[in-house]
Amino acid sequence: MDWALRSAEPADVEAIGELRATVMRPDLERLGRFDERRVRQRLRDSFSAQHTSVIVADGAFAGCVTVRPAEDGRWLEHFYLAPGLQGRGLGSAVLRTLLKQTDADGVLVRLNVLQGSAARRLYERHGFTVEVQDPIDIYMVRRPGAGSLGT
Repeated sequence: MDWALRSAEPADVEAIGELRATVMRPDLERLGRFDERRVRQRLRDSFSAQHTSVIVADGAFAGCVTVRPAEDGRWLEHFYLAPGLQGRGLGSAVLRTLLKQTDADGVLVRLNVLQGSAARRLYERHGFTVEVQDPIDIYMVRRPGAGSLGT
């Protein structure tokens, strides 16, 4: 599959909000936290086109990812892939690309994932470890050079 990252534009926010609602719905429902309006509004409220990339696969919108500067490194946020593209290696390829840059910059990366989310395994394969967790979220961290970037 051919893929690329392009800079997000403010106009991308609604498509990304819809993707977020679709992708997160099963986990949020399982946790008793799904709200049809809130899931989209939280994305709108935190959307930063400046730090977001749109993932384009075979010429079509496939997902997005945000890498936001933080005091001690970067936050990886809003990493969503269209359901039909999940489990085909695209998420690993995108993550590998992003982590090569953070490793070159010598910075750690933080993220949070919902309890029970299958995405946790992806992040663990790429060197993220649990820093702290609560009944809803797992906060993970990856130090520069941690994990295998070859998977």
